[in-house]
Amino acid sequence: MLTVTSTSFADSGRIPNMYCAIGVDGASNISPQLSWTTPPEGTRSMLVTIVDHHPVARMWVHWVVVGIPPSVTDLAENASGALAGPARELKNATGRPGYGGPKPPVGSGDHDYVVTVYALDIEEPPLPKEPTASDIALAVDRHALAMGTITGVFGR
Repeated sequence: MLTVTSTSFADSGRIPNMYCAIGVDGASNISPQLSWTTPPEGTRSMLVTIVDHHPVARMWVHWVVVGIPPSVTDLAENASGALAGPARELKNATGRPGYGGPKPPVGSGDHDYVVTVYALDIEEPPLPKEPTASDIALAVDRHALAMGTITGVFGR
């Protein structure tokens, strides 16, 4: 198991507005800082996802980063759009590459944004350019050596 932490928000804590998508008051749509513990031996790459688990969102994918070297154990705040290769960002559920911050429908209550970090035994899982949460789950199913999560909450 990997332990995932963030200086941007506490586990089960509120995600500050600056990490939200434009259209939310005070939003800058910058990706949060994320850290994780050293992956197990045999890890060939890391994969990071942020998915909205609220029923209204239907597993909306906000960020997918693949190809992160196993020597990397953190992503800096506002890393989206500036990642060093071989890491690369796939398209989120809006159809744009990179991070897309929270912007839940007004009145839908609090949404759980689950950050998952996977340690994989392959360099990059076979994923489409705009993967769904199901695509990700299937692609990592037999390749995850370890994983960990942290959840941020946001509603408006």
